[in-house]
Amino acid sequence: MSMNDPLGDMLTRIRNAQQRGKSTVSSPASKLRAWVLDVLADEGYIRGYEKNATDNGQGELVISLKYYEGTPVIREIKRVSKPGRRVYMSVKEIPTVRNGLGVSIVSTPKGVMSDANARAANVGGEVLCTVF
Repeated sequence: MSMNDPLGDMLTRIRNAQQRGKSTVSSPASKLRAWVLDVLADEGYIRGYEKNATDNGQGELVISLKYYEGTPVIREIKRVSKPGRRVYMSVKEIPTVRNGLGVSIVSTPKGVMSDANARAANVGGEVLCTVF
């Protein structure tokens, strides 16, 4: 069965694993997912991830989740741009999440980056998700 929204699936897996208190969660590997995880790791929302090989050749990403005093570091993670409705914004329109406490992850022509890095590089693009 094909998957319509692979990135949304990964975000849901992270959300569900944190509700259950898991230390790691796995997701099928793709370049976009790895780029989003790079941003999450750089911003300090996850410990990191590693790519493992599987029998089908696609591989999987094993994501190490981060907790602070028993509560998940990621309080809220939402998909903004969906397959049915893509959301593109210029550099001036990129939203700040919770007055700058959270992060918007943006896919730009210069790569996938956080909202602050997109503003510094003066590029807009597709707003993939928001994290707080």
